[in-house]
Amino acid sequence: MGILRILSSAEQVAEYLRGELANRSWTGVMPGGTKLAKDLGVGVNTMEAALKLLEDEGLLVNQGRRRGRVINSKQSDPTETRMRICVLLGENTDRYQAYILELINALEEQGHAPIFASQSLDELGDDMTRVSQLVKKTPADAWIVCSATQGVLQWFSEQRAPCFALAGRANHVKIPSTAPDKITPLRLALKRLVELGHRRIVHLCRPLRRIPEPGRFERAFIRELENLGIQTGPYNLPNWDDNVESFHRGLDSLFSLTPPTAVMVDESMFVPPILQFSSRRGLRIPEDFSLIATDPDPFFAWCQPSVAHISWDSAPMTRRIVQWVDQIAHGREDYNKGFVKAKYVEGGSVGPAPGS
Repeated sequence: MGILRILSSAEQVAEYLRGELANRSWTGVMPGGTKLAKDLGVGVNTMEAALKLLEDEGLLVNQGRRRGRVINSKQSDPTETRMRICVLLGENTDRYQAYILELINALEEQGHAPIFASQSLDELGDDMTRVSQLVKKTPADAWIVCSATQGVLQWFSEQRAPCFALAGRANHVKIPSTAPDKITPLRLALKRLVELGHRRIVHLCRPLRRIPEPGRFERAFIRELENLGIQTGPYNLPNWDDNVESFHRGLDSLFSLTPPTAVMVDESMFVPPILQFSSRRGLRIPEDFSLIATDPDPFFAWCQPSVAHISWDSAPMTRRIVQWVDQIAHGREDYNKGFVKAKYVEGGSVGPAPGS
């Protein structure tokens, strides 16, 4: 028979507070002892003794008189599990994107161990054999896959290790995902271009966004052009291979006979090469053609003219992914999908169509 241990009043209160901390009833700074005592109907001295017990356990950090106690989020849940999370990037340079760094920091603050895969999807050529080999040799409890094709995400959805899709073609795959919803700002941007007299509008996007069929955003792009009375065809979604040489050959061809009056690019990294191309051709922005990026980048504000783009707050996406990791850390399934609201930011790179 075990030993019966009678808990003191302070220990009983501390036990209750531990449960509330595990349920994340409070975050950041703990309410003051006087307020907690009143809420729970116990004496202030009893409450202060209970809070002191939690301090001794490392669940709370005393900041000094009248500064409150900070909740130690890494220890507030005694059942919390440290997860090894591997982030498989679309491109190796994505690791320097602000939202990726924000995600890595948030996972570390939550007590998990995020790492980057040794190769990106671009380096793997989206080859499923190579992806499989990478996954097999990488020690990870779960995966976050960025900007992947439907085929890659379908394969991950069938594996034992849980996987989360950050952007990419996750719509028709049973896999949790989050991405910015760019459709509304796309409509606003296209409406604005048409108001300024633009009719020859093209969208430069990677092959994975066009092949085997256009993605959600690309379909919306074509549909909205047609709604605005513009006849569409292959001209509006130019074909090029996913490499530097093909991208620049595509630009040369695009501006040879019937140059576009407005160009949209699906990644901010394509803006500098287009500016370089324009300089080499003697083309001015926005006098000769308007330019819009469908991703944000801090350097846009430093350009003159500033670059028009679609922007969004990455914090909700980060919170969603951290929430998913916490769920699977406790053995709970989570297949929820969601989008983050985005907005169109018009910069000086948009102007009237030439000759309008």
